[in-house]
Amino acid sequence: MAINLQKGQKIDIGLTKMTIGLGWDPNEGTGHDFDLDASAIMIDSNRKLVGEDYFIFYNNLKSPDDALTHTGDDPTGGNSDGDDDEAIIIDLEKVDSRVEEILFVVTIEDFERRKQNFGQVRNSYIRIVDNSNNEEIAKYELDEDFSIETGVEFGRLYKRNGAWKFEASGIGYKADLGFFLEKYYNGSIIK
Repeated sequence: MAINLQKGQKIDIGLTKMTIGLGWDPNEGTGHDFDLDASAIMIDSNRKLVGEDYFIFYNNLKSPDDALTHTGDDPTGGNSDGDDDEAIIIDLEKVDSRVEEILFVVTIEDFERRKQNFGQVRNSYIRIVDNSNNEEIAKYELDEDFSIETGVEFGRLYKRNGAWKFEASGIGYKADLGFFLEKYYNGSIIK
């Protein structure tokens, strides 16, 4: 049976091959499609991006260590029909040894022009699925009204004493994808 996580709750993962599924339902009547984008940021012990190719998103679908694979962009939010809108397949056994944490964020593309924010999105969640049997092991549903936020850190996988754990974050930002890249940017790796 899946664990329903609360904001800030941490759990042991206990598996190495999983899929992180992210889902949402845009409210009707905004006049524009909602293009929400899931991303994974692989960071080191200094909380900096390990390398440019370790920022996994719609234009970089696979990490260089083959540990993370993004399943692709859903530009309208209409593809899921109750299932995950976007997903990232993970093999923790392949994660580069420098990676201490993997953050999962969702941002709204072109939010300024479209006048969109997470307050116009409902049923947002992040979930962990065991790839060996396709069973959901944990799910965190965002229940906050992010009325001005345009980027949300949904959750994170992190290493403690050699074991991987997951934390439900639910931290909102008035930001785009570039903000997260800058926040975890290491000046020596990005041209």
